[in-house]
Amino acid sequence: MIRVMTWNLWWRFGPWQERSKAILKTLRDARPDVVGLQEVWGQGDDNIAGWLAKELGMHWAWAPSPEPGRWQRRIDDPTVDVGNAVLSRWPITERESIVLPPGEEGPDGQQALYTRVAAPSGVEVPFFTTHLLSHPYASATRCAQVSALARFVHERRGDGDFPPVVTGDFNAEPDSDEMRLLSGTKTAPAVRGQVLYDAWRYARPGAAGQTWDLANPHAARILEWDTRIDYVLVGPPGPVGEGHVRNVRRAGDGPVDGVWPSDHCAVVADLATEADGLGG
Repeated sequence: MIRVMTWNLWWRFGPWQERSKAILKTLRDARPDVVGLQEVWGQGDDNIAGWLAKELGMHWAWAPSPEPGRWQRRIDDPTVDVGNAVLSRWPITERESIVLPPGEEGPDGQQALYTRVAAPSGVEVPFFTTHLLSHPYASATRCAQVSALARFVHERRGDGDFPPVVTGDFNAEPDSDEMRLLSGTKTAPAVRGQVLYDAWRYARPGAAGQTWDLANPHAARILEWDTRIDYVLVGPPGPVGEGHVRNVRRAGDGPVDGVWPSDHCAVVADLATEADGLGG
């Protein structure tokens, strides 16, 4: 089994130093093998993904945004970078990032990060993480961004039996045009023949699925509704069930020692490998 996770860390907002400790505790408790992180901060040699990797004994890859200005202005500090990162229990053998199209809103640095993870028994996991534009009215831009992301996945997924895993904060609800376009199960996919399953469809009936949860005071301050905007997406299972979703749940959905770790909940999914697949 391979446990994957996605989580938006809410950059350097709020009580970020106390939140960092809560983020670490949450990751320790969840015990993921591979994690896609968004709104990761870096400042010179200091990087929260690097610190988390060191504390957890994991490998890591980091892709800073080429356009961090809007973020830096929000905290009045031009020295802090923002970007995406991947943590992995196993070696990362390839990495590449692309900048996603900005649309009419102008360049804002949204990107996608690809890594190839060398899991045990020769299993190679093509793993992606991304963070799309958040403006509520920007569905058309997000559609263009997921189209670029889908092509990136198609180009980098490779020929292995383990399907691509795509994680991130898509800032889009499950029935939105952009998520339908990316998953390809309810409309024509962005790349012909490429389908990505939403891991949450395998959740237990009645399981709380919102990753933007008004029980979280960091989220409640925005005065929006409970919704699900963070995803683990997986290609169709391999020949013996590789990548099949065995379990999915939220994490980071409560305070740690009185501190909510982020304004987003994380999503954790357990994926079958060749050793424990449906045909193994």
